[in-house]
Amino acid sequence: MDREIITIITPCYNEEAALPVFYREVTAVLSGLPYAYELLLVNDGSKDRTLQVMRKLAGGDPHVRYLSFSRNFGKEAAMYAGFCNAKGDYVAVMDADMQDPPSLLPQMLEKLQSGEYDSVATRRVDRKGEPPVRSWFARRFYQIINRISDADIVDGARDFRLMRREMVDAIVSMGEYNRFSKGIFGWIGFRTCWLSYENVDRVAGETKWSFWKLTKYALDGIINFSQAPLNIASWFGLFMTAFSFIMLILIVVRKLAFGDRVAGWPSLACIIIFIGGIQLFCLGVIGQYIAKIYMETKKRPHYIIAESNLEDCKTIR
Repeated sequence: MDREIITIITPCYNEEAALPVFYREVTAVLSGLPYAYELLLVNDGSKDRTLQVMRKLAGGDPHVRYLSFSRNFGKEAAMYAGFCNAKGDYVAVMDADMQDPPSLLPQMLEKLQSGEYDSVATRRVDRKGEPPVRSWFARRFYQIINRISDADIVDGARDFRLMRREMVDAIVSMGEYNRFSKGIFGWIGFRTCWLSYENVDRVAGETKWSFWKLTKYALDGIINFSQAPLNIASWFGLFMTAFSFIMLILIVVRKLAFGDRVAGWPSLACIIIFIGGIQLFCLGVIGQYIAKIYMETKKRPHYIIAESNLEDCKTIR
């Protein structure tokens, strides 16, 4: 009887220094498990020698398979490409920077083998080494998105998780262009066990996630999985309409009862700027949703693969 296969998907962007360390550690763990395995490396348009390192690893180990994008499409596209090309009965997503400890894989497999869960996901219990302001905003993000959307996202959740084939197939079937995997994992359901661990520093290199990129990522997640911003814009419009109507009545009553007194132009200018600001804010919210619709209707591929050692590689999807 053929052994079940584990696929490890590893998106890589400028991970030349970290990739050999990751390869050594993860293969040491996988080779000790009673499963066949494949290490699926996805080069997301790296500007360093990441692709050359992948070629070298694949040349010396038949377990290593790699995909290389024609340009940088982003981590979400890299993960999706991995899901589309994974062959395993169990599929995991892991970063190459060693912040996702390979030593957790046996424990995760054990929980899946119990039959109680379809997925074992990881979360950080602390944020050591992270700026306090960034940590505060991250916690607020998880609180907000869980209140305003159907996605179940745990505070400190990582992309590092091990899933059964059925869950991976469900993820692949969601072919939306604007992807937010943390939200997709929660939205599709399935029984998930959360495994907590302490934060681990990068083994090499620097993080690719600046504060601005994380903010943009959070906003994308909120827009992709919630209509709350549109509802807020609608309520703003309703409130301002009611407020304006009330003020109009007060002005008429004041004119009839006390006569007209000139209050000056500064207050009028402030009111105009205030209302104009709200209008622009609401238009901006609507514009974000229209932009998402625009990108979906273009039907552009999530990624384009320029090079691979996979025989049946899905080069465009």
